[in-house]
Amino acid sequence: MDKRLEGNLPVYVQIMNCIREAIASGELAAGQRISSVRELAEEFGVNPNTMQRALTELEREGILVSERTQGRYVTSDRAAVLSLRKEIAEKAADSFIKDMGALGFTKEEMLDFFRQRIEIIEEKQVC
Repeated sequence: MDKRLEGNLPVYVQIMNCIREAIASGELAAGQRISSVRELAEEFGVNPNTMQRALTELEREGILVSERTQGRYVTSDRAAVLSLRKEIAEKAADSFIKDMGALGFTKEEMLDFFRQRIEIIEEKQVC
């Protein structure tokens, strides 16, 4: 999980996004216990209150669940995890389309560009 925080979003939102991405990618598995507030705050280099806010918001979204005296866990709700993954992918696709459109690419040019990039990446992974 990338713990570098920067940008114009509030820190707790950036932390939430990092944790969401880790869950969507499978880095944090469904049902997996996550580290304590203090441990995560130290890893991210933030105040424990900031971390607590991020985790509380993720609980409110249903992405994390809290078990009294047991700690916090990634939800075991597979549908919630798949929905999260789809939501993140849609945002990435929408951003790509918007940025490419701003550069003057047509729909067909965007598709061709994307296919070419996939091929280049696949070739690099083979080597």
